[in-house]
Amino acid sequence: MVGRIIETETDVAEGMAWLAATCPRMAAAHVETGMLPLRRRPDGFAQLLSAIVSQQVSVASARAIWARLEAAGATSPEAVLALDEEALRALGLSRQKARYARALAESRIDYDWLRTAPEAEIIRTLTAVSGIGVWTAEIYAMFSLGRADVFAPGDLALQEGTKILYGLPERPKEKALRQMAEAWSPWRSVAARTLWAYYHVVKSREGIA
Repeated sequence: MVGRIIETETDVAEGMAWLAATCPRMAAAHVETGMLPLRRRPDGFAQLLSAIVSQQVSVASARAIWARLEAAGATSPEAVLALDEEALRALGLSRQKARYARALAESRIDYDWLRTAPEAEIIRTLTAVSGIGVWTAEIYAMFSLGRADVFAPGDLALQEGTKILYGLPERPKEKALRQMAEAWSPWRSVAARTLWAYYHVVKSREGIA
């Protein structure tokens, strides 16, 4: 069963209002962050391929590699499968990422089906592909599919933002943060947006970001 889908900034505002009414700390964070951006992304093969490209490299490097893939027309399953590993490496992918790209292309994921699949099935389907972990799958569900009640507790910025906002003695681990996030359901995706934005505000104030 699919819950709310975040499609507009009005949906984000509704989630913000619910969180603020439910939790004083979230209300305080929203005063600091102001209105949160929609941040919807496209869904499909290219978005997941882009996520693989971005793993463990700088934003600038990821953009440069992605530009080469686009210029070569290598952003569809058919195009990736038409290239061997060496050809993909020539476009900037590491040997491991070239294998991940081909694994994704070979997976034959039904991206239309994912749009209406339960969150657990989305995570299961995506993480079955080499190179896609739980974090990537959760981020895809959150921003490409617009799911309103998905969280990514393994994200370090979310852990740190939670620590600061809630005055915790240390950064919560993934399991603890996943449990903590249950209190933000059915708007866990908006809670994640809040924590990311709040973390950025705090670090900008400290001159770090």
